[in-house]
Amino acid sequence: MSMRKKYKIVISMFFILLLTGVGVWLYRIEPFKTKFEVRESLGGNLFPSLLLSTATTDTVIVQPMDTAWLGNPKSGIGVFVSSSRGVSRVRIHIGETAFSYESISEFVLEKSNTDYLIYPEIGWKYDVLRNNTQALPISLAVSVEKNKVNLGTQIVTLSVRSINECMLGYVDYQNRYRDTSIMFAAYVNEDNDMIDGLLREALNSRIVNRFWGYQDNNPRTVDKQVYALWHVLQKRNFKYSSISNSSLSSNVVFAQRVRTFDDALKSAQINCVDGSVMFASLLRAINIDPVLVKTPTHMFVGYYLDRQHSDTAFVETSMIGDVNLDDYFPEEQLDSTMVGKSQKQVSSITFEKAKEYAGRMYEANRAAIESRGQGFTVIEISDAVRRKIQPIGL
Repeated sequence: MSMRKKYKIVISMFFILLLTGVGVWLYRIEPFKTKFEVRESLGGNLFPSLLLSTATTDTVIVQPMDTAWLGNPKSGIGVFVSSSRGVSRVRIHIGETAFSYESISEFVLEKSNTDYLIYPEIGWKYDVLRNNTQALPISLAVSVEKNKVNLGTQIVTLSVRSINECMLGYVDYQNRYRDTSIMFAAYVNEDNDMIDGLLREALNSRIVNRFWGYQDNNPRTVDKQVYALWHVLQKRNFKYSSISNSSLSSNVVFAQRVRTFDDALKSAQINCVDGSVMFASLLRAINIDPVLVKTPTHMFVGYYLDRQHSDTAFVETSMIGDVNLDDYFPEEQLDSTMVGKSQKQVSSITFEKAKEYAGRMYEANRAAIESRGQGFTVIEISDAVRRKIQPIGL
């Protein structure tokens, strides 16, 4: 090869390297580096129960992706953007929707040439979320400015799930399953305004003359109070009705349909989850500490028999509807000529059987429950949990 050809090759390579370097340099400065991306963690889904129950807490159920992140990750909706040299300032605008107000968030990216995932504040319309009973689509218009340069607008369409859908878990960006069963605590609502009426009915039964929780530190007294609640629900003729499937179709997030306290009380229908969260609501209202015991296919409720939590009893709430108390004698109609059992006697028998059944189920699964095997968990509805998950208010 002649010297002249070698010289041309060297010159060509020099210019190629020069142009490549200039291109990289231009990409790393404004206004050429102008890309952003809207990312969300739950396969295009938003859960009102999640947003409502964590709105006033510091709990982050959906963990941020493993990168530098800023903002409020509770919604799982973030903006992926890279910083420039020096300090970058980012402004994120989200347009109003049926479920959220117009919102503007501003952030400072302190690290140069770093990828950030920014979670903007979104002003949710909590009253609308609370009343949403069917999955509906919304489109979020997300606009981004970086260092006063408009990076454009992206539209992301999401499905706002029903308030009755409880998120069981999701698969994160590293393909790890993250259990979110603690979200069942959102459906335990000890503040529901219908509870006072139920407690009055229970007192009228004269099984107990007051609800005093653990004040006398007697497990038998605790059990009697729990039975009074059981009896009043049986008097309301609750029936088992298995409606748990969600319309959600996703390989990223998993959910189960749960009736709220109001729904269950008005329809007099429950499945194992509905009955457990409803019974736990009543227990917590009378200052008896409940637990939800979840297996891969079932749920039952437990309660501590003492303030020290040294002993626990369990109840299978789906057995509330096993008998119809109207088929038995009301106590005020009994006399010495009548044959048969009273409503309270039958109710007491079914309560004891429900305790025995749930107790056997706990013992049969004790190892998996206590080791938190996959699909098994115990959710204590305690003050500590309430600091993480608030009732959704239904």
